[in-house]
Amino acid sequence: MEYIYAALLLDAAGKEISEKSLADVVKAAGMSADEAMAKSVATSLKGVNIKDVIKNAQNVQVAAAPATAPAAGEKKEKKEAAEEKVSEEQAAGGLASLFG
Repeated sequence: MEYIYAALLLDAAGKEISEKSLADVVKAAGMSADEAMAKSVATSLKGVNIKDVIKNAQNVQVAAAPATAPAAGEKKEKKEAAEEKVSEEQAAGGLASLFG
C-alpha cells in the first residue's frame, strides 16, 4: 500500500513515477524498500493518468451510491421480518409450555 501512496505523492508533486523514485519515497518515510514491488507498481502505472483515474472513480461512487442504498434497506426489512417470525414461534412455544 505504501507504494500506491508514494505514487500518489509523486503524481501530486508532478514527478516521474519510476522504480527509483518510488523506492526513494518509501525509504524517506522510514520503511525498507522492496525493489520488486517498486518495479511492479511503476510498470503498472506506466501511461496511466492518475488524476483521471481518481476523477472517474469519484464519479462512479456517486452514481452507484443511490442504487445501493435501497438494496441495503430491503435486506434490513427482510431480516426484521425473519426475526419477527422467529419471535412469534418462540412466543407460541412458550404459551404451549404453560398448558403442559
